[in-house]
Amino acid sequence: MLPAIQTAENWQECLSDLITDPRELADFLQLDQRLDPAGEQALAQFPLKVPRAFAERMEKGNWRDPLLRQVWPSFVEERTAPGFVADPLRERHYNPRPGLLHKYRGRVLLIAAPHCAIHCRYCFRREFDYRENTPARRDWREALDYIRADASIEEVILSGGDPLALGDRQLRWLLESIARISHVTTLRIHTRLPVVIPERVTGGLLEMLSSCRQRVVVVVHCNHAQEIDRRVAVALGALGRGGAVLLNQSVLLQGVNDGAAILSELSKRLFAENVLPYYLHLPDRVAGTHHFHVTLDAAEAIVGELQASLPGYLVPRLVREDPGAPAKTRLV
Repeated sequence: MLPAIQTAENWQECLSDLITDPRELADFLQLDQRLDPAGEQALAQFPLKVPRAFAERMEKGNWRDPLLRQVWPSFVEERTAPGFVADPLRERHYNPRPGLLHKYRGRVLLIAAPHCAIHCRYCFRREFDYRENTPARRDWREALDYIRADASIEEVILSGGDPLALGDRQLRWLLESIARISHVTTLRIHTRLPVVIPERVTGGLLEMLSSCRQRVVVVVHCNHAQEIDRRVAVALGALGRGGAVLLNQSVLLQGVNDGAAILSELSKRLFAENVLPYYLHLPDRVAGTHHFHVTLDAAEAIVGELQASLPGYLVPRLVREDPGAPAKTRLV
């Protein structure tokens, strides 16, 4: 019997009890907000959203804390930078049905939920048109019909937002609908919830995933070993015991994890929880995120150090997403 490590009420309470005011976050972390003022325009465009449990993993009194850096709406976001635009991947060109993106052969992506539990400031969909891509049940059937009509589609990717931000009832309906499409053999779920609100990994969720006809791959998003506390470890362990293949993708972020020692520690910590490092993304050139940018030369040097110090299975693939390319561009 799969372990019911949390109840639905636990995670939904966590999801509804978020820090959304920069003053509250600064006070909680004993920080002087005058040293890094929150940007009013940045907040208006992309509000602050941080689960309290995630904030508890931040070091108090430290503006350079790598978890804080990922979520703080700094005024530097309001500066323009050449080449940084609202839709760097031109996703609107690959959006044939509401809620569905079809960029690569053999797989499609469903925007399963229009919201996340946390707003990462480097998010490449921070200006995505979720209003036009939040289907009603009828519209979901159109997207499912699109998949059903194309026998080349073998994998369905649930993304968002965060697909695990869906309630169990809607998630179950979506999984069961996909399961009835015979040529889909793999279900991939990209999610940050097991890291930022590990309470989401409930007995109900584990039962849903273990009963899927397709092979289930869960790609979690963790950028720094400090994000993995005991509760996260329990959640990841439960997902693995439930039969999911567990992978991790990180984004290489200046001032967060742009060092070989930091990424080496992350790979080892993930592997201890049976999660394999998968992708290390160069950040997409989204407007307002230039302060996270890491050059290709610096990224390649970091990965070179990882290759020299870690076994190959612990070295994530350095990739970049180029609009119009047939797949992610592997750089190392």
